This record gives sequence, C-alpha cells and structure tokens, in this order.
Amino acid sequence: MKLSEIYAALDALSPFALQESWDNSGLIVGDLHQEITQAVLSVDVDEALIETLPENALLITHHPLIFGGLKQLQFNRYPAVLLRALIRKNIANIAMHTNFDQTHLNDYVAQEILGYPITCKEGFVAYLQVDQPFETFAQQVRDALGLNCVRAVRCHDHITTAALTTGSGGSLLRQIHAECFLTGDIKYHDAMEAMSVGLSMIDIGHFESERYFGALLGRHLKNLDLEVIMAQLKNPFTYL
Repeated sequence: MKLSEIYAALDALSPFALQESWDNSGLIVGDLHQEITQAVLSVDVDEALIETLPENALLITHHPLIFGGLKQLQFNRYPAVLLRALIRKNIANIAMHTNFDQTHLNDYVAQEILGYPITCKEGFVAYLQVDQPFETFAQQVRDALGLNCVRAVRCHDHITTAALTTGSGGSLLRQIHAECFLTGDIKYHDAMEAMSVGLSMIDIGHFESERYFGALLGRHLKNLDLEVIMAQLKNPFTYL
C-alpha cells in the first residue's frame, strides 16, 4: 500500500483535525508516495526499537517524535538522533496522539480495561459510573492497570462518579465534575489544588494508561493489505 492510503485510513478512523492546537499528530517522517508493506505500532520510539525495524517500514506511534518546531538537528541529541536513524532506514512515522485519545483510547481504558460504563464524554474526559468505596475503587484501578502502588489524593470515602483522562491530564483538573479524577503525571501542586477543592485523584501513570495504544489501533488495521506488528513496549521508569 502507499503511505497516502494508510494515512487516509487512519484519518477516517480518528481524524487528525481533532488534535489539540499544541499537538503534532499526522505524518512526521516520510513520503506519502512511499510503498509500505509492514507497519509497527508503538507508544513511543527509541533507538532500540528502530534497530529492530526493517527498512521501508511504517512506524505508527502514539506520541509525536517532533512536538515543536526544530531550529537545529544535532545528531547526538533527542530527537535528531532518532530522526537520523529513521531516515537512514527509510522508515516513515505517523503519530496519532490527542485525536486518538478522544476517539478511542479513553473509551477503551474506561470500559475494557477498568470495566466501568461511560456516562458521558467531554472532549478528553470520560465520566464513569462507579458507586464504590474509595479504597475498593482504588484497588480495582491498581489491579486493572497493573500499577505497583496507588498514588492518590483522597477527599471522599465513596466514589459515585469518576473522570478519566489517559496520559497526562493534570491541566484539566479545574474542568472536572466528579468525586475522583483518574489521570497520569499528577504533580505535587495538582494534588494540593485537588485537596483544596475536594477532588479525589488517582495517578494511573502515563505509560501504564497509554500502553494499550498498539493493540487497540491494531484491531482497526486488520482489513488493510498490510502486515501489522506490535512493538515490545518498555516503560522508561524503573520502580525499585
């Protein structure tokens, strides 16, 4: 298939126009006229992954390798070191980030991983029907996501409704209308603000809540004339 055909299929599945203004989803590296026979799906890209990829492949990532404008390419620094490796092997890269969060990833984690029905959605926020004691809810979230521990702000003994944003959603804190907010990368000052307004929070991890990207997207690529491979994912953090 031509890369342009794959791009069109991805755009139909999860329109790139839905991405946030600060995001950089879409074609990051490559030529839309390039012929592609194999696609590899991964949350991120690193040197170890690139080494395993065959030449002329397509790498579809959740996170864009380039977020802002590049003013220089220093090949011993990120992201230029990875861009050079991709170009040397003629590997194309498409990112599906905030568009895919809104259309697919939040729903999948809420319903198929955590097991709670969605009552409504507001952009990046999915509201879940919970009706459980806080400790029971927190333990279920921990077990479902395979978290090493529960890092939480507790302001309620019982959770009726929870809000979910996969990845890093701390900036949405003031928009939440629920007893508990599930998201990753919760900062100290986020926690302090949450306590002041009576919002419970559970840190579900950035990697831990987004690692389902490849498996979920892969479901929708089965009908394409394309070999699809799930990359072995690696959390950059080590828990001691």
